[in-house]
Amino acid sequence: MTTSQIAQSATTFPGSTRVEMVMGKPVSVDIRTALPARELTPLLDDAFAWLRWVDDTFDPARQHSQISRLNRGGTIEQVPELIEVLHRCDELRKATGGWYEPRIGGVIDPSGYIKGWALERLSRALSNAGAGDHRITAGNDIRVRGSSAPGRPWRIDVRDPRAGTVRKIVFAHDLGVATSGGSSVVDPHTGQIADGLGSVTVIGPDLGVADAYATAIYAMGPARGRRFATDLARLGPYETLLVTKDGQEHATPGFLHQSTTHTRLAG
Repeated sequence: MTTSQIAQSATTFPGSTRVEMVMGKPVSVDIRTALPARELTPLLDDAFAWLRWVDDTFDPARQHSQISRLNRGGTIEQVPELIEVLHRCDELRKATGGWYEPRIGGVIDPSGYIKGWALERLSRALSNAGAGDHRITAGNDIRVRGSSAPGRPWRIDVRDPRAGTVRKIVFAHDLGVATSGGSSVVDPHTGQIADGLGSVTVIGPDLGVADAYATAIYAMGPARGRRFATDLARLGPYETLLVTKDGQEHATPGFLHQSTTHTRLAG
């Protein structure tokens, strides 16, 4: 089902917002750049066409997806994006010491990366098309660019995926935010469901990478996850918030610098 609010004027701010069900969840694309409706409408059409293509191509549960065909040893199309994703997943597996693992039990499943990757690619495409002020939200994955209003950064509520409470508020003009913990994450070393943490949120410049890091850190559990998050923050631009099962928060310094604490009920 589609909800579309198209700007009535070529100069009306804040542009247009559309929500559609893709990848089994509502996905929102909120464009704040003041563009004519004749440009906004096809931009949003193309945005959701891209996300549906990603779902059709990479969902291992879809019988005719390229990933499903690959897992069955069938013939696949020569899709450049498929090679890109598989290569990047292997790089992230190495970078996390095998804690992000796209191949478990001989089955390729890029979950934990593909949604963030798809939103990151979409964000870049929107910027290249002139819609530089936007927010894309798909579940616990969020990508923002530009401004929510002239001169104003986007406000991002970092929610506890289980309780719905807002743990932190992040303000940014250009950031990816990925939270793991709302759905089952498998410990790739045991094959069991990881349950040592409440949630993990990773922020950084590439949403796909942040998504994979959040998945890996959640699988690691509290002690190993905190060590990895500390090393990750020391080496680069990715910062982490870990929430234990009893509600204690552990954040890297950069995460605290970019956020404020604000706990309240969802809604």
